Amino acid sequence: MSHATYELKAEARERVGKGSSRELRRNGLIPAVIYGDKQAPISIAINTNEVTKRIHAGGFMTTVAVIDVNGEKIKVLPKDYQLDPVRDFTMHIDFLRVSANSRVTVEVPVHFVNEEQSAVKIGGVLNIVRHEVELHCPADNIPEFITVDLAGHKIGDSLHISHVKLPAGVTPVITDRDFTIATIVAPAGGVDEAAAEEA
Repeated sequence: MSHATYELKAEARERVGKGSSRELRRNGLIPAVIYGDKQAPISIAINTNEVTKRIHAGGFMTTVAVIDVNGEKIKVLPKDYQLDPVRDFTMHIDFLRVSANSRVTVEVPVHFVNEEQSAVKIGGVLNIVRHEVELHCPADNIPEFITVDLAGHKIGDSLHISHVKLPAGVTPVITDRDFTIATIVAPAGGVDEAAAEEA
């Protein structure tokens, strides 16, 4: 299930460079670039508050946006953004132009379910090797997250990418091995035998 697309208004920037970027930020705008899809990059300016809201809402990097540049609507996926290290505001964003048949590479977060039906219930520790997995996806079908089902897994089990049911058209970037997403390990102090018996 992917996020709904949202729209951002932008204006094309005539002047680019350090001075004009500072001026934009003073006026509550962020400099950004739309590139890709074999077309010339477009420099734009977008409203800082709108974008900051989107970044804080989560799923920013996996949600296709429509940017309205002076009336032309362009579908994009955020590819990268820079935050000011001191004041934690967005300095610049790169958007990748996408079309219905574009394939994109995104880092998708991993969610774990049914811990209470696994050895975690008796004190096993879920050791997460990858909190996100890099996937190739159709631009219009990026999963918001992928789900790993822990039900029935015991201490010592490893959960690999092959345990995950990926949506249609979505493939892992790493294809040469069935990589590990998480393992269930014994706690440092050992498992409480009584609890294990009850379970």
